[in-house]
Amino acid sequence: MTRQVPHSIPSSNPKSISRRQFNFLTAASAAATTLGTSAPVRAVGPNDKIGLVVVGVNGRGGDHIQGFSKVPNVEIRAIVDIDPKVGEKRAAQIAEMQGKRPVVYQDMRKAFESKDIDIVSCATPNHWHALCGVWAMQAGKDIYLEKPISHNIHEGRALVEAAKKYNKMLQTGTQTRSSQAAIDAMKFIKEGGIGEVNLARALCYKRRKSIGPIGDYPVPANVDFDMWSGPAAMTSPKVTRQQFHYDWHWQRLYGNGDSGNQGPHQTDVARWGLGLDRHPTSVITYGGRLGYQAERKNPDYIDAGDTANTEVSIFDYGDKCIVFETRGLSVDNSGDEELNKLFKSTSGNKVGVVFYGSQGYLVQKTYADFVAFDRDMNEIQQFKTKDNLNSAHMGNFVDACVARDSSKLTADAMVGHLSAAVSHLGNISYYLGESNKVSADVIKKALANVKSLDDNDATLARTLDHLKANGVEIDSDKLSLGPQLSFDPTSEKFTNNEAANTMISREYRTGFEV
Repeated sequence: MTRQVPHSIPSSNPKSISRRQFNFLTAASAAATTLGTSAPVRAVGPNDKIGLVVVGVNGRGGDHIQGFSKVPNVEIRAIVDIDPKVGEKRAAQIAEMQGKRPVVYQDMRKAFESKDIDIVSCATPNHWHALCGVWAMQAGKDIYLEKPISHNIHEGRALVEAAKKYNKMLQTGTQTRSSQAAIDAMKFIKEGGIGEVNLARALCYKRRKSIGPIGDYPVPANVDFDMWSGPAAMTSPKVTRQQFHYDWHWQRLYGNGDSGNQGPHQTDVARWGLGLDRHPTSVITYGGRLGYQAERKNPDYIDAGDTANTEVSIFDYGDKCIVFETRGLSVDNSGDEELNKLFKSTSGNKVGVVFYGSQGYLVQKTYADFVAFDRDMNEIQQFKTKDNLNSAHMGNFVDACVARDSSKLTADAMVGHLSAAVSHLGNISYYLGESNKVSADVIKKALANVKSLDDNDATLARTLDHLKANGVEIDSDKLSLGPQLSFDPTSEKFTNNEAANTMISREYRTGFEV
């Protein structure tokens, strides 16, 4: 499904283009004749400095700064943050690190107008990812875009089309794609190392405590809330969460929950190992935001988050299947015997992917640590690397920018779109069924009709055991069951639910349309 992309970036001077940009584009446009090759903003020689702007520098943006600082010939010339205090603090750190202070902006559009900027690195909140990417590419910049690259399915497609239209490099921030250990492990699967593999279980067993009671909290005085909100609706001068920064992850207006936060790392690896370069044909999700009442010992407690902290999605790809499990409550007493053996741990976080083969298992235990087992769970091979994955992935991006060859990218726009869409599809089923709170027996009966290569009953039983271990009264605090949605991978539309189609995109504020 092709969607129109705006033809120009909103700017104080939308027609501005440097002489250097114009001369190079004019000379090089005829040369970009092969697929996957594009004309750069300027010629970059082996000794030239490549000008970088980092957009969003509080939190993950700090990792972008550190990662790119280790990539040869990259100079951080500007940073953007809607919080001037954060921006000035980071600028001082960068000045000490590279000996030159970057320019600090609050509006990314001003930074994109600068002729000193060649590439963009984006680590904003999720709801800004796609528009930052589109604006950057319209301004003639290549972009490294943090996962998930989109807040919804429409935005992912818009980025894919924009990268084609403007002939720009877009690297998705799923850094495992540049891990030699992961590359070797995926080759091991492809060559039959564990036999035929048709099922992958992606895990996010990651403790997430309550973000505090829902309320009416002021936005920090130094934050430009209009710019921070961007494509999302303006709530008011206040927000409903206590901690302004980071906790937006758990509010669907801005974030995508752990399904879209940690999830794209694991679903991306799952797709990669299964050889899936397409969307699933159906999805069904059950879950809820449960357990915080027991945690707070207050049955009336309402957490400010509105994304699921317990979520199971089943994705059908026809001949293959991905199951994604999110557990946000305590995982200190994990009772899953099979996973305990594969991860060699009975407690603590389990974040990774398990591939189920006819002759064994392959387990992703960290971003750069994979282990293969035979059918009896005896270890047969390890895949490890000591590389700095952030710098390796960012270095891959820069290499592709210099070469003007998108085929060199390990995680291009389409990779990012497909992996983010897995999260979006799972969340859509959950959101549509959020009010459909049902007993475990009802979920079990519904799953009996769901095509899956997984043991759906066993997965449900593990989920219920986990909730009970965390004090959740299953009979009263019921799980929500979403509808089973049929999805057309070509048109990128649902074929059996019009309400789901309304959630493929969102309402955008004037001036911030994707």
